[in-house]
Amino acid sequence: MLKQLKSIVVFATIALVTICGVTSCGSSNKLSKKEYKARVEQATKDLNAILNNETAWTLEEQQARVNEIKKTDFSKKNPEIVEMIERAEAKIAREMAERDRLAEERRLAEEQRIRELEEQNKPKTSLTEYFDMIANAKDVVSANSAIKEALKLFASPDAVVLIRLNNYGDYDRPTTAVNYLNYIKDQKKVNVSVDNVKYNEKNKITELELIKK
Repeated sequence: MLKQLKSIVVFATIALVTICGVTSCGSSNKLSKKEYKARVEQATKDLNAILNNETAWTLEEQQARVNEIKKTDFSKKNPEIVEMIERAEAKIAREMAERDRLAEERRLAEEQRIRELEEQNKPKTSLTEYFDMIANAKDVVSANSAIKEALKLFASPDAVVLIRLNNYGDYDRPTTAVNYLNYIKDQKKVNVSVDNVKYNEKNKITELELIKK
């Protein structure tokens, strides 16, 4: 009786293994021919749409679709799909890089626009006011700071400064912007007024003519 029972168990086990081999027992990830064919058709369609810019998907959505397609192994039966996947991923990567580059350019341009707008809206200090600030500075550090700011009005620290002594055309020896501003710092007074100013295309002073008061 025991021997017969063992025989029954063995035959049942063999039958179960045979059935599992014929069906999909333990192989739920395998696809039927119909399912595989459908995936091939859909993958080909979607990849072509991505490669030919015929989809409204975002780049992230395109990459997600490619990642989904890659879950199916096409390498044995459809290597052309694998090649399309590679081209699609390369295309998406290029377009993402270009998109990010343009976004960075726009960000920098916007920052520059805001800086320029802030500069335009910033209260302007006139050259005469800078002269007074330098002459009346409480210490050397403050005077040097005012000189540094005043020099931004000039095309160069070496911009020519002419000092007219009178209305008869007599001039003092020519000097430069940086030297004259330092002269004001040392003298701690201003005894001239602005008579004429020449600017370049960037609205920076290239030549300054002063007249003694």
